[in-house]
Amino acid sequence: MEYDNLKLTSSEIGTLWGEYVNGTMTEIVNRYMISILEDESIKKVFEIAIETWEKQKKQLVSFIEKEGFPVPIGFTESDLNKSADRLFSDTFCLNYLHIMTINGLLGHTTALSVSVRKDLREFYNSCDNDAKRMYDLTIELLLKKGKFQRDPYFYPNESPEFISTKDFADGFFGKGRLLSATELISLSLNIKKSIMAKTLSIGFSQVAESKEVRKFFEELEKAADENIQALSKILHKDNLPVPMSWESEVTMSKDSPFSDKLMMYHMGFLIQTAQVYYGTGLASAMRTDLGVVYEKAILKALAITKNWFDIMVKNKWLEQPPLAPNRKELAQDK
Repeated sequence: MEYDNLKLTSSEIGTLWGEYVNGTMTEIVNRYMISILEDESIKKVFEIAIETWEKQKKQLVSFIEKEGFPVPIGFTESDLNKSADRLFSDTFCLNYLHIMTINGLLGHTTALSVSVRKDLREFYNSCDNDAKRMYDLTIELLLKKGKFQRDPYFYPNESPEFISTKDFADGFFGKGRLLSATELISLSLNIKKSIMAKTLSIGFSQVAESKEVRKFFEELEKAADENIQALSKILHKDNLPVPMSWESEVTMSKDSPFSDKLMMYHMGFLIQTAQVYYGTGLASAMRTDLGVVYEKAILKALAITKNWFDIMVKNKWLEQPPLAPNRKELAQDK
């Protein structure tokens, strides 16, 4: 068998389709941000991000077309208003690129894990390397500018220890215990991602044209803030620092740089990826109070996703991914 000529599976087509749509969305945002950036060092990193995507985009189109599937519409120049006033500061733009790079790393790894054909594996492996490079570039620049928020420091114990009491899992009653280093991995990242979601919601609610869309962003901002407060409260309880908010990095502009369709899709993407990270946090949580916060966040995200889906479908903004063949329909008489 010619393993290099295997037909792509449904999972492989699904990842190609998702990578293309999400990539075109990010490209439009990056193109806007590079048009408003004043800091040349940040602008250079965005130029690299845009060039990297152009290379990946050509390969994605090639894969999809060779399998006979239509290339998704995704997002185009029609979703961008380059002449719009500045909506975000340079600092926020750099933080945005950093967080979206983390999301990209997750997406590329997931795509690689379901890929069988060699050329597809090689492609996602190169995408992963591209994302790692961008991760390094954004962190180095954030550190250089004193804008990177490092996680809390712990002091080492003299020797390894074993859990010796059931109170280890109790965050409400009994003696309880302090947060573990393994719990702080998800706790800190989820707060930072919620801060970005809240900041984008504030900016998007200022510029969206549709009243319904503005209301959705306002509700999303409130939900993101509730998650930030709930998770931050747990850090405060253990006398640990909380990541800094970015709300002040949004200007007073009411001039929209993006279509309502793009802004809605973007927030839907963040809500769905947040559920993955909340799930990871829940799986690693060994304190009951932390588990409850994650469970509430997941349920809240599911309710918001339902509202998001209804608005997207109502406005015909949601592209349909490839579907399984309808065997019943095919079996009907001609």
